[in-house]
Amino acid sequence: MGNPPKHVSILQHHECETPGLIAEALQRAGIGHRYIRSFQGDSVPHTMGDAAGLVIMGGPQSVYEQAKFPYLRDEMRLIEDALKHNKPILAVCLGSQLLATALGANVFPGRKKEIGWHRVTLADFTVSDPLFNGTPKSFTAFHWHGDIFDLPHGATSLASSALTARQAFRYAKNAYGLLFHLEMTPPQILKMVETFSNELQAVGLNGTAIKLSAHTHLPALQKIGQQVFARWVTSL
Repeated sequence: MGNPPKHVSILQHHECETPGLIAEALQRAGIGHRYIRSFQGDSVPHTMGDAAGLVIMGGPQSVYEQAKFPYLRDEMRLIEDALKHNKPILAVCLGSQLLATALGANVFPGRKKEIGWHRVTLADFTVSDPLFNGTPKSFTAFHWHGDIFDLPHGATSLASSALTARQAFRYAKNAYGLLFHLEMTPPQILKMVETFSNELQAVGLNGTAIKLSAHTHLPALQKIGQQVFARWVTSL
C-alpha cells in the first residue's frame, strides 16, 4: 500500500474567516486539508499526528482571552507540537498572534485598530526569503486587527506598516506569522464587512468604501498571495 495523501490541519475561529487562497493553493498541489473549528466545539488534537503542516486562521478572539475561549489553550498546545516537530506553519491575523504567544512573545492591543486597505513594506532581506523573494517591496494589503505582538525571540521580522511595526515574521525556516491578510477573495471581504459591521461602526469606518476599494487593491494582492502560498505549500 502507498502512503496516504498529504493533508494539513486548519484551525478556524469564525465562520467567515476561511483560508481563501490558501485552500486554493493546497488544492492545486493535491494536498488535502482538515478543518478544526474549535469555535464550534471541534476537539483540538494534542499533537499534529500525520498532518504535514498547520494553518491557523484569523478571528475576533484575542489570545489573552483564554478564560473566555479555553480552546485557545488547546490550540497553543497544538502549535507547540508543530514547532517541536518542525512542521510547516502558516498563521494569519489571530493565528500569527497565537504563534507569537507560543514562541514566548507578548500580544497586546495596538494604539488603534488597523482595518481595511493599508500599505505593507517588506524588510530588505526578504529578497532571500523563501516565500517573499521577488514580491514587490511595498504593496497594499487587507487588514482587520486590533491586537499586535512583539517579535518572538529568534524570529525574523519580515514586514511593517505605518501603524504596526511587526506585520509578519518567520521563525526557523518554515513557521510564518502574517498579521495582514493575503488570503482574501471577494466573497470573504464582503462577508467580513457584513459580519463585523458593528465593529466598523464603532471605529468610524465605512464598510462600503472598504468593499469598493477591493476593486482597486485586491487583484494585485491576490497575485502576491497566490505566489506566497504556492511556495509555502512546497515546504509540506
